[in-house]
Amino acid sequence: MTDPLPDLVLYRRPGCHLCDDARATLDLLLADRSARGLPVPALVERDIESDEELHRRYAFTIPVVSLGGRELELATSPARLRRLLEDVLDGAAAR
Repeated sequence: MTDPLPDLVLYRRPGCHLCDDARATLDLLLADRSARGLPVPALVERDIESDEELHRRYAFTIPVVSLGGRELELATSPARLRRLLEDVLDGAAAR
């Protein structure tokens, strides 16, 4: 029995073009992982405008991507996003 995958959370706000770019990049990376038979977490989006605490925490660092207790602020680099996925998902499987 394997542990369930953690959710991949994208913290964003409406009208944020960087957030839209991060979402598009994540969609591509997750599709690539799926095509290669690698674990693919569920992608969950959280609107920081709908939660005062999330807004306070992330207002100046969105898009933020969280996975398995790790966070990546200003998550716009495909290489950094790929590395986060590999480190959390594949690193745990290799142990």
